[in-house]
Amino acid sequence: MLFDKTGTLTVGGARLLSVEVAPGEDPDEVLRLGASLEQASHHVLAKAVVAAALAKGLTLKPPEHVNETMGSGLSGQIDGRHVMAGSREMLLSHAELSPWELRAIRRASWRSALIVFVAVDGRLTGALLLADELRADTPRAIRLLRDAGIARMVMVTGDRAAAAQAIGAALDLDAVLADRVPADKVEAVRSEQRLHPTIMVGDGINDAPALAMADTGIALGARGASASSEAADVVILTDRLDRVGEAIIIAQRTRRIALQSIFVGMGLSLVAMVAAAVGWLDPVPAAIVQEVIDVAVILNALRALKPALARGGPRLTAEQGLTLHHDHQALLRDLDRLRQIVDALDDAAPESAAALIGEAHRLVQGSVVMHEREDEDSVYPKLTEVLRDRHGLSAMSRAHREILHLARLLARIAEDLPSEKIDRYLIRDAQRVIEAIETLVRMHTAQEEDIYEAVAA
Repeated sequence: MLFDKTGTLTVGGARLLSVEVAPGEDPDEVLRLGASLEQASHHVLAKAVVAAALAKGLTLKPPEHVNETMGSGLSGQIDGRHVMAGSREMLLSHAELSPWELRAIRRASWRSALIVFVAVDGRLTGALLLADELRADTPRAIRLLRDAGIARMVMVTGDRAAAAQAIGAALDLDAVLADRVPADKVEAVRSEQRLHPTIMVGDGINDAPALAMADTGIALGARGASASSEAADVVILTDRLDRVGEAIIIAQRTRRIALQSIFVGMGLSLVAMVAAAVGWLDPVPAAIVQEVIDVAVILNALRALKPALARGGPRLTAEQGLTLHHDHQALLRDLDRLRQIVDALDDAAPESAAALIGEAHRLVQGSVVMHEREDEDSVYPKLTEVLRDRHGLSAMSRAHREILHLARLLARIAEDLPSEKIDRYLIRDAQRVIEAIETLVRMHTAQEEDIYEAVAA
């Protein structure tokens, strides 16, 4: 099976990861000016920047005298100031990189993110880090496809190798083919066809030739990409990748039932014919037996109408699942703030570092710790009633214990701040603990979402 990346394995848009700023600049002001200018662009990155600014409640101003350079960025007037947003080469092509710019570029590389620099009146004031992200259902989809017997999974994408390799490693794919134009995707399908029957999954117009070339083309048609839908053999009408795995499992089960009905029906009919030929069955009883065989075969075939992935037993109600999801959305906003604090501690002065560490401590205690304790006290007991295998919850509880342990370490650091000399070593220790909490809770929350979806009605 070959997958397109953008829009198939990933969300297909862009998400603002962080705002890096020059010394003395306000991140919200950098984002506000950048988003105000980006209102004039129709690029997917521009829409992401504008959406992030509006989500923060920032007031955007209409840009004037906008000039857009395709593939590089745009410039214009905001409140009488000349604002530019785009690649650094467009803004300051020959200037030497400052320390904060090097840090922003390094962080963008670590996170496989795109970077949009913002300059005001000819001076760089900040940079916006944006990245695509995995669909929430992608890990489950890959697991379903492995269970369905897909032997080899390959990502083929036009994106840069660094971003593609990061996604491929996260999903444990067998191969990643990056920087591929549509013609290269077709050639990738042909190469795989020489070894195996091949499925191609995509959603965009540029995937249509590869979808048509594959033995089976599957299009995610919820976004209305008519060219890919027309080229594909199968169209998934909901915008969910895990439906591809479910479709394959349904197809395999349906074929299994069909073959079972054919061979059992023909076998029983053959036995009845032999019995009638040797005189053991008279014509009328033989006709009745044949009708009984036909009805039995039809009833067996009707089993294909029952969902292949249906599970019996109790389930969480839809309302309970929705409540859990909303709790996680609030938690993720706090995790985003923790990530901003980790970044800000890089060059924070002792006084501001103490304030940031104190804020992180309050966030962890008031949001993360409270959420994990509530999970342990009220959510997990409900899950034990609906999960067949409870060993997974034991592993999840172990993650809770590790999160609470890290929260206690952060509390110790925060409590000692008034009496400790705030040097770079203390700041580094706090930074590592906060980053560990943010990373662990984010991964743990994604695992919980996967479990909730599996057991929710």
